[in-house]
Amino acid sequence: MNKTILTNPKVMRLDHYLVSMLDESRSVITKRIKEGLITVNQKKVKPGFMLSPTDTIELEVVEDKRLGLEPVNLNLDIIYEDEHLLVVNKPKGLVVHPASSYKDATLVHGLLYQMDQLSTINGVFRPGIIHRIDKDTSGLLLVAKTNIAHQKLSQDLANHLVQRRYYAFVHGTFLEQKGKIDAPIGRDPKSRIKMTVLASGKHAVTHFEVVEQFKKYTLVRCKLETGRTHQIRVHMAYIHHPIVGDTIYGLKPPHYDNGQLLHAYKLTFTHPITKKVMDFEVPLPQFFDDFKNSL
Repeated sequence: MNKTILTNPKVMRLDHYLVSMLDESRSVITKRIKEGLITVNQKKVKPGFMLSPTDTIELEVVEDKRLGLEPVNLNLDIIYEDEHLLVVNKPKGLVVHPASSYKDATLVHGLLYQMDQLSTINGVFRPGIIHRIDKDTSGLLLVAKTNIAHQKLSQDLANHLVQRRYYAFVHGTFLEQKGKIDAPIGRDPKSRIKMTVLASGKHAVTHFEVVEQFKKYTLVRCKLETGRTHQIRVHMAYIHHPIVGDTIYGLKPPHYDNGQLLHAYKLTFTHPITKKVMDFEVPLPQFFDDFKNSL
């Protein structure tokens, strides 16, 4: 059993607050609250309990003992590190954290090898993990080393104060040089592994601008205003410019069989402790250059 304490929450429903803080679905969080594994001021409450900034939330997490988690030397590319947080440049093909359905080495295994401390808010199988990027998406990821940093960074993410920018190669060419995609995203009712644009979905906004155009492809920069699952992939497919190599939302068969060409190249946020604005940028990986040179 692992216990985590959250303090000074926002004034909002308990279940809504925890959805913004944790890497868990609302249904899972609701179940944990009803089972008494999440309490407020050491008392069992309902999922709709209204929080105040003076409340203290305690989370008890029962981990699946069948999932072994041993440190693995993955030689992760750590762009920045201090006593509170770190920024890692995740390679394409690496899953962020383990699950019952995925038992190979993940970013978390590599973090456990290279870090002496990681936050515990998301449990022992997702230490330090505040947000994710897909397995076949490369680029910058923010990781918390302490629980206070994790809590504040999660709040900033929920309030859209963490800026994330991506490069993507997409199919087709554009008449316009920039655009805004404002379309709600929800779970595809026909497929549990897919997201889609739905009227009943969550608010989602992606900004894009053209960087370079080729005969059948375009390199674009994307800026996330919100952070929905698969957001850029869903939105670019929605406007009929799916990401090259995307096996879920892209063309069938894919025109590129080495993973989707999506790279998180820039990350900007306010340091949760020092309040300094932190700005990081990494160049395009070699596989982007290789694809461009093949055109």
